[in-house]
Amino acid sequence: MIKAVRRIYNRYFSPEKDFVRRLRRLLGFTPAYLNVFKLAFAHKSSNDNTRKQPYGGQNNERLEFLGDAVLGTIVAEYLYKKYPTADEGFLTKMRSKIVKRKSLNAIGYDMGMDELLSTYNNTRIARSMLGNAVEALVGAVYVEQGYVGTTHFVVQRMLRDYVDIETLETYDDNYKSQLLEHCQKNGQRVDYEILKRFKQDKRDRFRVAVMINGRRMAVGEDYNKKSAEQQASRRALKDLGLNMEAG
Repeated sequence: MIKAVRRIYNRYFSPEKDFVRRLRRLLGFTPAYLNVFKLAFAHKSSNDNTRKQPYGGQNNERLEFLGDAVLGTIVAEYLYKKYPTADEGFLTKMRSKIVKRKSLNAIGYDMGMDELLSTYNNTRIARSMLGNAVEALVGAVYVEQGYVGTTHFVVQRMLRDYVDIETLETYDDNYKSQLLEHCQKNGQRVDYEILKRFKQDKRDRFRVAVMINGRRMAVGEDYNKKSAEQQASRRALKDLGLNMEAG
């Protein structure tokens, strides 16, 4: 009853009608707890300007933690039902393709998360922030709606609108795995070396080299060490003249 009253107030009488309107378009419903959703868009890099942050400078990391776990479970259940005869390996790969950072960044961009992040943060919005915000948004929906409501949101408003499941079945962009498989077939050893770790836009950034039998093949750079390894692996595969997208 209290939630229903808050939703009516937020939709028709809230002084933050623009924010409510944008949320309704994004979520498909009017939330009762606006501050939770504000928090979902508060990135940690803006903590130096706490006046613009809800709850006196908190960021979306806790909601991101919650959303990551909830999203993984919902996607696993969705795939389990969609592919009743698929084995564990296939389901695991499909889930990884959907919930990995690169995919969530793309989903966040398509959902228009960059606009909301720009509104509630005093920092340059990098594409890499979008996936974190998607997870935080899922966490906020879970706080508001519980598991059933969050499942509906993820399946209807994310997976069906922004994920091409059929294409993902045959698409493989785990370049690190592809490179390892190729080298194992040829009796070669693959290693990764961190060349440099430095700060950029107040965040850690990694420069990583991939080595084959001790020889440096390629270098990748990103805010995440695993992503940098993937970039280096992709460049190494290209230099080796291998097909990088065949599943």
